[in-house]
Amino acid sequence: MQESSSHHSRFTSRRRPEKTVTPSSSVKPALRTKAIPSQVEALPRLQKVLASAGLGSRRNCETLITTGRVEVDRRVITELGTRVDPHKQEVRIDGERLPDPKRVVYMLHKPVGVVTTNFDPSGRPRVFDLVPVDHRLFAIGRLDRMSEGLILLTNDGDLANHLAHPRYGVEKRYMVQVAGVPTPEILDRLRRGIDLAEGVAHARRVDLRSSHKLSSVLEMVLDEGKNREIRRMLAHLGHKVHQLKRVAVGSLSLGSLLPGQWRPLTWQEIESLRASSGPVDSKLAQRSSRPQVVRRPRENRGATRPFTRETTSSGRTPSPRTGTGRSSQRRVSKKPGKASSWRKPRSTS
Repeated sequence: MQESSSHHSRFTSRRRPEKTVTPSSSVKPALRTKAIPSQVEALPRLQKVLASAGLGSRRNCETLITTGRVEVDRRVITELGTRVDPHKQEVRIDGERLPDPKRVVYMLHKPVGVVTTNFDPSGRPRVFDLVPVDHRLFAIGRLDRMSEGLILLTNDGDLANHLAHPRYGVEKRYMVQVAGVPTPEILDRLRRGIDLAEGVAHARRVDLRSSHKLSSVLEMVLDEGKNREIRRMLAHLGHKVHQLKRVAVGSLSLGSLLPGQWRPLTWQEIESLRASSGPVDSKLAQRSSRPQVVRRPRENRGATRPFTRETTSSGRTPSPRTGTGRSSQRRVSKKPGKASSWRKPRSTS
């Protein structure tokens, strides 16, 4: 018994050898040296990032790097093969920052019969249905359903405000086929301005491109985007619009893009769009010197005759929307619009 108890005491009194704890500071560098190479190798090379941004071919982008025109996080990079993270690092070319790769801009040739609203209760085709991408997009400006041409879709709110707001004065160019032949006096009226309900609308430039005894083609340049502005201006002067096509926004033109086709814009095209507007102060000064239209009181706008309320036998007041007014006579065609061929009248010259 004594021998067994002494054996037990020797067993319990033994101490387990202490583990050697490696300082955390000595572990981190080892982990970093193993993790960083694999992470860096997964990143794209700088010349590939520049080429993807539309700065030219891979060879041209390599020249930009070796000549010291490229900065990464405010440091000039001249070594080819440098890997960067475009989502986390700031890349600049000649001092201009490359756009966030998460922000995209698409140019679409909107066909006739397609609407530009995000939601259409009638289920008509939308411009967003023609660009099947994963980004949530919105349109910069609008084209009505029966118009066609260049429209920009983006998820960049700053760029959208820069291009759509009138104070930046970004020009939009249109080709418009109208009934009849506008006289020089009518073209001058379009340049000087037409009184619409929300103010004076005018074209920055108007030129008669071709004409026939039944129709003409006008080239119009505007820097605003009121609802159906061109159609209302010409209707006010007695010329119905047959076809309307937007062919350019700022420095960006539609080119050979066919109806329904789209493509992403390059970095150079986006920067060119930003630069296509002049100084804001000068634009505001020009607008402040334009004649202002005296608006009618809100209750009288659009009224052709005074409205008198009548009560029915039940004592209820009938809705002003019911009756034989214009709104009740308006009919909406259920057939979707089709893109018609652009007919250019024969030149008079």
